[in-house]
Amino acid sequence: MERNEWLRLWKAEENAAHIHGWDFSHIHGRYTEETDLPWSYRDVVLQYLRPEMQLLDVDTGGGEFLLSLGHPPARTAATEAYPPNVRLCRERLLPLGVGFREGDGGGRLPFADAAFDCIINRHGDFQAQETGRLLKPGGLFITEQVGAQNDRELVELLLGPTPLPYPGLTLAAVCRQFREAGFTILQAQECFRPIRFFDVGALVWFARVIEWEFPGFSVDACAGRLLAAQQMLERDGCIEGRIHRILLAAAKP
Repeated sequence: MERNEWLRLWKAEENAAHIHGWDFSHIHGRYTEETDLPWSYRDVVLQYLRPEMQLLDVDTGGGEFLLSLGHPPARTAATEAYPPNVRLCRERLLPLGVGFREGDGGGRLPFADAAFDCIINRHGDFQAQETGRLLKPGGLFITEQVGAQNDRELVELLLGPTPLPYPGLTLAAVCRQFREAGFTILQAQECFRPIRFFDVGALVWFARVIEWEFPGFSVDACAGRLLAAQQMLERDGCIEGRIHRILLAAAKP
């Protein structure tokens, strides 16, 4: 295919790169990730969660994961700050009786002190002190985080050397933060696993959606690097990087 035809196709993917909730179905079958994590975040949450607990899901996205837990809605709350997802949560969660409140993306969440038995947070912002404020004595915090080194090979392929967006997201640093806040660490794991793309258009869509990892990326700005990525794909059958994931379960005293 000619250069201009590739660029036209990739521009179409760039223009389609909008997301509601945390829905990657647009590139389903065109890439793989998280197929072999050494843990199941859902199983870890369900290991600790009991029906009588007051549960909060921080940065819930569109509530997809939260609803998969089947927790009683009257004992469930959630926050989200990203405006398109806020609208989705209001439409999806409030009619079910889930106590949804919009966050502001800052440190303090709009709930009373000691309101929850369990706080979960998958790939969202967190602060140990604020988590401790919200939890009852003995309450649990369970999180899976995207680590500092996530997708670095892909970022550098498209953009060259780029500062880490969240350099403090390592297992050691997260554990230290919660220990200093008085928590007991119950589980702590860290892993690196492959992420593979089977067409460059899927990578374009991915990079535009996850703009905090790929700052300044566009097809026009990165055309030469995208064409090099296409050559890599044709040679190797895929474009591969690594994801970085962190798991933590901790208890407030």
